[in-house]
Amino acid sequence: MTLFVPFAADILVAILLVATIVSSVRLSRRITRMKADEAGLRQIIGDLVVASTAAERAIAGLRATLDECDRTLSERLATAERSAAELAAHVQAGEAVLSRIGAIVANAKETPKDALKDGPGPAPIREPAPRVSVADRIATAPVAPKGVNGDRLGAALAAANALSERALDRIRARAA
Repeated sequence: MTLFVPFAADILVAILLVATIVSSVRLSRRITRMKADEAGLRQIIGDLVVASTAAERAIAGLRATLDECDRTLSERLATAERSAAELAAHVQAGEAVLSRIGAIVANAKETPKDALKDGPGPAPIREPAPRVSVADRIATAPVAPKGVNGDRLGAALAAANALSERALDRIRARAA
């Protein structure tokens, strides 16, 4: 029996040593996995930092784009308002020309045909209209804004004024 106790103690120590070795191997594997996970975690954190930096730059770019769009929209609105004002001025000038032409036509229709002929009978006496030169009419005409359409409108206005002046001269010559 004296041999049995030390032998049993040696077997028990061997079993405990094997259990210790197995648990050490398991712990070693777990530590290795944790280190791999730590490296993966560090990689993920690095990727998140890069992504957040890119997102911040993208947000700054979007803000700059938004500011530029706001400025562009403001400029276009101002241009549209100016164009609307110019168009209103053109319409008003056109209406003035049309009213002048209408007055000339109405005046021509009111003139009796007998007054235009050199026939017997007295022609009705009309008060002579004040003589206004073409230059004075053009000077008092509404000023058309400059630009492609403004130049065209100004030329049309000058031509209409000259036409109305010639028509008035013909009517006065026939009436006289």
